[in-house]
Amino acid sequence: MTLAGNDPSGGAGIAADLETLISFGCHPAPVITAITVQDTHDIQALLPVEPDQIIAQARAVLEDMPVAVFKVGVIGSTDNVAALHELFTAYPHIPVVLDPILAAGGGAELANAALIESIQRLLLPQTTVLTPNSIEARRLAPEADTLEACAMALLARGCRYVILTGGHEPHPTEVVNTLYGNNRRLENWRWPRLPDSYHGSGCTLASAIAALLAQGDSAQSDEAIQSAIYRAQHFVWRSLQAAFRAGGGQALPNRLFWATATRGQP
Repeated sequence: MTLAGNDPSGGAGIAADLETLISFGCHPAPVITAITVQDTHDIQALLPVEPDQIIAQARAVLEDMPVAVFKVGVIGSTDNVAALHELFTAYPHIPVVLDPILAAGGGAELANAALIESIQRLLLPQTTVLTPNSIEARRLAPEADTLEACAMALLARGCRYVILTGGHEPHPTEVVNTLYGNNRRLENWRWPRLPDSYHGSGCTLASAIAALLAQGDSAQSDEAIQSAIYRAQHFVWRSLQAAFRAGGGQALPNRLFWATATRGQP
């Protein structure tokens, strides 16, 4: 079940989640948390769905079919944080993958201080895998003086694992992503830096991780988590490598690269 915002450009949010989950052979159950007005440049407006409506969407599915994983994207309001906390409390056996989207790729703010505080207090303790970029990690753990200290602070707030992505860091030739869990750094991966900027890469990573958890790639060991997160990153990198321009802003990941490989890229 992906709980996220609708992006009318099709690059991020629910659209990105659906393409990714289907690519891994999962059946997605999309719950809309917000309506956005956006294009490939930036977000112009964010219109949160009422918390009661989020709960109603989710419960209608949960009472009808088994759900293996919750994946969370844009939340929209502090009231919606409380609603998600209530939902996850009622289904504590379902893992949660949280992509803490605090700003759009174009820079528009999507979370104020109150929303960040609510996420820290209510959702981080329920999170199985947190997927912040370096900017989000610093905002979620402002007391920390290094990125590793940010990750440790997020683990201390209750997350089981933190995969901290380094695409916003100033390394010219590679992106370094680092996984933390059990109060230590577990692994880091280095990926060749691609030349563009991308709309929906974070959604793609979180959804790919959720898909692999849903398929049982995440048994309870650190080794299984590392394997799932490596495979998710590889999928993201291939999607970005095959990215295309649909508009005048950021490139869109081609999450269906595997289907278009034999007939050229879009």
